[in-house]
Amino acid sequence: MSPFVAGLAGVFIFLVLLVLRMPIAIAMSLVGFAGCLYLVSPEAALRIVAKDLYSTFSSYSLSVIPMFVWMGFLAFHSGIGAKLYNFAYKLLGHLPGGLAVACQASCAVFGAVCGSNTATAATMGAIAIPEMRKYDYDASLATASVAAAGALAVLIPPSVIFVVYGIATEQSIGKLFIAGILPGILLTLLYMATVYLLARRNPALAPAGTRAPWSEVLRSLAGGLPEVLIVFIISIGGLFAGWFTPTEAGAVGAFGVLVVSLVEGHLSWGGLRRSLRDTTRTTAMIMFLVGGATIFGRFIAISRIPFELATWAAALPLPSYMIMGIILLIYLILGCFIDALAMILLTIPIFYPVAVEVLGYDPIWFGVIIVMTVAMGVITPPVGMNVYIIKGVARDIPLEVIFKGIWPFLIAILITCALLIAFPEIATFLPRFTSY
Repeated sequence: MSPFVAGLAGVFIFLVLLVLRMPIAIAMSLVGFAGCLYLVSPEAALRIVAKDLYSTFSSYSLSVIPMFVWMGFLAFHSGIGAKLYNFAYKLLGHLPGGLAVACQASCAVFGAVCGSNTATAATMGAIAIPEMRKYDYDASLATASVAAAGALAVLIPPSVIFVVYGIATEQSIGKLFIAGILPGILLTLLYMATVYLLARRNPALAPAGTRAPWSEVLRSLAGGLPEVLIVFIISIGGLFAGWFTPTEAGAVGAFGVLVVSLVEGHLSWGGLRRSLRDTTRTTAMIMFLVGGATIFGRFIAISRIPFELATWAAALPLPSYMIMGIILLIYLILGCFIDALAMILLTIPIFYPVAVEVLGYDPIWFGVIIVMTVAMGVITPPVGMNVYIIKGVARDIPLEVIFKGIWPFLIAILITCALLIAFPEIATFLPRFTSY
C-alpha cells in the first residue's frame, strides 16, 4: 500500500471511529500513531511522536491558552454577562427587535472578554431568552439570535480558536487576534441588521421595547462593568501596541478581571473555585486535542496527502478564488459534524499548504476566513454546539424551531465571508501595525 493510500485509509478509519463516538483526541492519537508505525519503523515512529509531542507541549505559546480561558470563566462566574446585557438593553431595547439587537451587542462584548462561544451562548441565553419571551418574541428568532450571537466569540479576540490556529501554523497569535477585530465588528453589525430587518418586516416577531432615559442607561454601567471593559482594552490594546506578548496579555486580562470581580464583590469563593475547575478541564481538553492533532498531523504529512492535494489544486483549471471556495465548502460541511477545535487541528495540515503555499493567500487572512467558517459550524445541524446549549436553556423549545431561525444569521456569515474574499484588507489591515 502506498503512503498516499495509507493516508486515505487512516482518514477513513478516523471518521469511522468518530461515528462510533470515540473521543476525537483519542481517535486522532490512535490513528496517527498506528499510521506512523505502518509507514515507518516502530523505533522511528516512537522517536518522531515523542519529539513532536515534546516540542509542542514545551512551546511557550501554549501558555496563552489557560490565561485567556481563565479570563473567560472569571467573567462568566462573576455575572459580567448580565450587566452587559442590561446595559445593551437600556441602550438599544427601543428599536424593532431591540432585545435581540441588544443581545448581539452584549454577546460581542462578552465574547471579547470571554473568548468562548459556549460560555457566551450559555450566559446570554440564560439572561436574554426569558426576557425576549416575556415580551412575546417569536421563539425561533429569540433562541436563534442568541445561538448565532454566541458564535461571535470565536472571531472577536481573544479567541481560543485563533490561539490553536496560530500554534498549529506557527503564525503570530497577536496578529491573528488583531485581524479578527474588524471582521468581528462587521459580522456583529450584519447580525444586528438581520434582526432589525426581520422585525421591521414582521413586527409581531420582535415587538419594540420602551425607550430608557439616558440616566437609566448610565446607571446600568455601574457595578464593575466599565472597569472590566478597561481591563480588556488594556489587555488587547497592549497587545496591539506591542507592550505585551499574547501570553502576557492573557495574564493581564485574567488578573484584571479577577481583581475587579473580587473588589466589586461579584465573585464568591465558590465562583472562583468553579472558574479554576472549569479552566483546568477546558485547558486539559484543548491540550489533549493539540497532542492528538500533532500525532495525526505527522501521519498525514508522512502519507504525503498535503503534497498530493497541493499538486492537484495547483493543476486545477480554476481561478484561485474558486479553489478557495471549494476549501471553504469542505470546511462548512465538516463543521456540521466535527467540533470546532478538532476540525481546525485536523484540517490545517491538509489545507494550509494548499491555501498559503500553492494559492498564495496570506496566512493571517486564511486564519480569519477559516475561523469564520467555524462560526458557521457551531450553529449548523446536526452538531451545532451553540444550538444545543440554547436548547438546554430553553428546554420547552424544540431543536427544529431553533435551527429554523438560524438561516438568516448564516446568510450574514456568508456575506461576511464574501466580503473578506473580495476585500482581504478587512482582515489584514490592522495586523500591519502590530509587532506581535
